[in-house]
Amino acid sequence: MDKLDLEIIKLLSRRAKLIRDIGRIKKSHSLEIFAPDREKEVYDKVARANKGIFPSEALHAVYREIMSGSLALEKPLKIAYLGPPATFTHIAATKRFGSCAEYVERDLISEVFDEVESGCADYGVVPVENSLEGAIDHTLDRLIDADPSIRICSEIIIKIGHNLIGNAAIANVKKVYSNPTVFEQCRSWLAGNLPKCVHVEFPTTSMAAAYVAAHPKAAAAIASDLAAKRYELKILARSIEDRGVRNVTRFLVIGKTQANPTKEDKTSIMFSLKDKIGALHGALVPFKKFGINLTKIESRPSKRKAWEYYFFVDFIGHYKSAKVTRLLGELEKGCSYLKVLGSYPVGE
Repeated sequence: MDKLDLEIIKLLSRRAKLIRDIGRIKKSHSLEIFAPDREKEVYDKVARANKGIFPSEALHAVYREIMSGSLALEKPLKIAYLGPPATFTHIAATKRFGSCAEYVERDLISEVFDEVESGCADYGVVPVENSLEGAIDHTLDRLIDADPSIRICSEIIIKIGHNLIGNAAIANVKKVYSNPTVFEQCRSWLAGNLPKCVHVEFPTTSMAAAYVAAHPKAAAAIASDLAAKRYELKILARSIEDRGVRNVTRFLVIGKTQANPTKEDKTSIMFSLKDKIGALHGALVPFKKFGINLTKIESRPSKRKAWEYYFFVDFIGHYKSAKVTRLLGELEKGCSYLKVLGSYPVGE
């Protein structure tokens, strides 16, 4: 076992030297360090090559850290995210960029965009939709006003699991602290296990965990594993969300780079339509005509003119492909405004 560990370390060192050389080449050609398309290629290759008994999910996590360390050798990345620490956005950011990136928390989604637009952060991570609660309006609104250089370059999809955490025994818990939405998603478990407890609302689950850590007597919070670890709280009950609830949140990575095509990509666009009868129907016809799968459509008021709306659309395909190019050309004819927000590998 010791010999194998030494061999693994030697191989990682050899890999790191190659990465450092690649970093110099990228720098001389003004190429971006973070390449979502290349990362997906590596993950897919490793998954296909794994014929042994080592769990695929664990192997993915191992390579996440290998690539995080590799990126740090080329250039330490600074990642802005919607904080505070130990929120699900923080978890999503670390899932994508690993432990070797520098993370900067921001209180507002708009502040994450500001960090990336100003160049103070290389990338930003923001939530865009939840399977139960729907779209995150603040993110959509900020995409409308974002600097033209900003692109969606990756997406992260994570399952949201809720845990009861604290340092008091469950039998002694009198108050439970968490976000209002989380209380709704754990209603059945709380009614069956802590029916007499008082529910105290906090803006975020992480803030609730921090409060319980400072006021541990007869208190517990509903939050993530990471929050329990950060605030040194015990997990009193795991996965307490109501049965049958598939709670998944999608996050966007924003930056000033554009991912190259892979075998499975998604494109996000936004547009406004000319004021005429059947305008929306006309905008959707090209998707059927070119056989392109539209995966999401969402509308938001423009806030510039009464009853004027922007439509946000996600569809399968990369904007560089010939079929999508023809689609966008035909779609633009009926639009008063059209913007490609980005093409990126489909999240797992």
